[in-house]
Amino acid sequence: MKRSRLDYEFYVYIMASISGVLYIGMTNNIFKRVWQHKNDKVDGFSKRYKCHKLVYCEFYQYVYDAINREKQLKNWTRKKKEFLINKNNSNWNDLAMNWYKF
Repeated sequence: MKRSRLDYEFYVYIMASISGVLYIGMTNNIFKRVWQHKNDKVDGFSKRYKCHKLVYCEFYQYVYDAINREKQLKNWTRKKKEFLINKNNSNWNDLAMNWYKF
């Protein structure tokens, strides 16, 4: 069965480390991608700085909207990123804390 454009979903997300390092990414499978971050399966920046906590997430229906938003957030200052997180998750809780059984 062919998927329609309405069946796709995309996410822009922010992962944080214990030390406060922020990683911004985009995916079409938020559950898999966050699991990969939490288990250091993503080589590079997020693995090096142990960005294991999902602190922010946005949903998009269209990939181009998600890509543009990811680029926008990556160009923001640290202060502006913190404001966005605080507005939606003031305690910086791990939004994926109960998603998996480890």
